[in-house]
Amino acid sequence: MSQRQKIEGACAWTGAEMRESKRWIVELSADDLAALDAAVAHVDRLDRPWHDIRREDFPLDGLADRLAAAREELEEGSGMVKLRTIPVGRYSEAQLKRLYYGLGTHLGHLLFQNARGELMREIRDEGAGIGERYGAVKTEGGGTFLSSYARTLSNGALRFHTDRCDVVGLLCVRQAGSGGVSKLASSAAIHNAILERRPDLLEVLFQPYFRSRFGEEKGAEQVAYPLPIFGLRDGKFTSHYSLTYIEAAELIAGVPKLSEAQREALAMLQQVAEELSFEMVLEPGDIQLLNNHVVYHGRTPFTDDAASGRSRLLYRLWLSMPNSRPLPEDHAILWRDTAPGAPRGGIGQEWLVA
Repeated sequence: MSQRQKIEGACAWTGAEMRESKRWIVELSADDLAALDAAVAHVDRLDRPWHDIRREDFPLDGLADRLAAAREELEEGSGMVKLRTIPVGRYSEAQLKRLYYGLGTHLGHLLFQNARGELMREIRDEGAGIGERYGAVKTEGGGTFLSSYARTLSNGALRFHTDRCDVVGLLCVRQAGSGGVSKLASSAAIHNAILERRPDLLEVLFQPYFRSRFGEEKGAEQVAYPLPIFGLRDGKFTSHYSLTYIEAAELIAGVPKLSEAQREALAMLQQVAEELSFEMVLEPGDIQLLNNHVVYHGRTPFTDDAASGRSRLLYRLWLSMPNSRPLPEDHAILWRDTAPGAPRGGIGQEWLVA
């Protein structure tokens, strides 16, 4: 008999419920947009590059309550927020990056997203050669296995996964000609469904799976580490999951192969994620914020239409949150610090040192 308990609270939602809910949607008012305009004008006068902006450089007193409510919804509520709708066409590229990064400084601590020190990633289809640029290995069958980083910069589907940060933010600048729809699922609800159907497999998901750092840290492509997919500390749930990193670990000599129980548990997790998910369409000017501890995200494939100007472009931020949850001690191998509210996650930069 499993001793696991159902995860309670607003974070354990089904896609059907969230399609009908408005709790996670924040419509920015004319006053809110005017406050953003004023902050952009202020930082323009400072003539500071977007990546050097500090919180005090981007005054947003008028949005303080809105952003505090967003942080609360992300950590204590559904785990997701959509801010609508910033008039992206009003700004130059430099201004838009200043706006988004400046807004990010008021939400949390900005994190590096790769070993090259990127703080804001442009998510778009970069075409052929992404494997050579961002990581790929040949498999025994003669195929090519792309890193998770490379897959993100293609136009293919992305499976459900989490990112290496408390909160991931996506600002939609342009949408594709077709496709590119965001898919979301509650990992807490997935936990509960597996508890009800197969408690034996739930226990397996609380045990370590080896993951590869392939495509993340420079010089650490062949390093694998053990980490459970589900974790609990002080009543707070967390899930860190990316099938690509698990699959990549199995390609490394000396890393234990998955057991049949582990494979069965992963198959059930993916099946339940699809069952409980819903699709969120991001329009230009929408910002999607997701708490990775309780929300999985994915993407449908897309096709750009350059002739009509519909070529998909999103700006991505990774955030460590001041109101974040405690994590199990064994998660330090990925997060570095497991204390609540601690700066954590992201990609370490120590490999940049010659």
